[in-house]
Amino acid sequence: MPPSVRAEAERRLGSRVARATRAYGGYAASATFRLALANGRRAFFKAGYPPPPGSAAIFPIDNEEKRYDALATTVGRWMPKQYGSFKRDDWHVLLMEDLGPARVPPWSSRTARIAMRSYARFHRATLGKSLPRFLSRNQHARFGGFWRDLEERGELERTASLAGRRADEAREWIDVALPVFIGHERELERARPPFALLHFDTRSDNIRLVGERLVMFDWPFASVGPAEFDVVVFAQGFPAEGGPSPERALAWYEEVLRLREREIDASLAGIAGYFAHRSWQPPLPGLPRLRGVQRRQLKACLAWAARRFDLPEPRWLDAVRN
Repeated sequence: MPPSVRAEAERRLGSRVARATRAYGGYAASATFRLALANGRRAFFKAGYPPPPGSAAIFPIDNEEKRYDALATTVGRWMPKQYGSFKRDDWHVLLMEDLGPARVPPWSSRTARIAMRSYARFHRATLGKSLPRFLSRNQHARFGGFWRDLEERGELERTASLAGRRADEAREWIDVALPVFIGHERELERARPPFALLHFDTRSDNIRLVGERLVMFDWPFASVGPAEFDVVVFAQGFPAEGGPSPERALAWYEEVLRLREREIDASLAGIAGYFAHRSWQPPLPGLPRLRGVQRRQLKACLAWAARRFDLPEPRWLDAVRN
């Protein structure tokens, strides 16, 4: 880190950094540190910087800062407090509240229930409300065509190939399921209000549980759309990380806010199509964990979809390596 960046962070925080501990867990190559300051306070440091040669591009911090600024008064309870930001020597730094080390995974029924009930309160706070115009209103709809795209490009074989020696069994299952998935994913393009603010990237490495409150960071993708999309994306991650079933997760959410069945179906088909499209792709430079995580999420999504859509059990998923 350039000395000028550290010095400016210390100036903004009003104290020297006594210790900086790398915060691991994300997929992108941003610089993230938990800071212990000489005056006894703590802070979290996150920065975008010029990516090393051959690495995947780092998502601009500008997008995240803009959303923190615009949304803090509306949903600040579900965000970390912001201590300031600055740009120095091609680095863009956000300074914010340190929410402590990750508590999940592993997920328990108790922690998953706390997270889902708080998530429902987050969506309820903006459901049908006026939100900043710069936020996309159709980002969710982009997940409404992955299965069609795989079919049209002749790439379903690539998804089936994840099962190795059981690829033929996988392709047979996909051929049976494909019309169902395509029928449901189209509904994402036709989703209707009421819409809510979507975090759009809620997963275990982007959250902390603070008492009974779910706090989310990494907001560059925040948009407006059906709450069901956010819920399905979050819920499928529980079994992918050894936690409770997505069906139980949705039930806990609905203790606070009701969900719409059609939008759940569309979101599940859409996110399953996304992982079916991404999980066989070559690794991205600088992101060695990403494809393995996507394969685990593909397995969780397809197992859930088989139960929800009354499809044959996809036993071939046992052959897909993480």
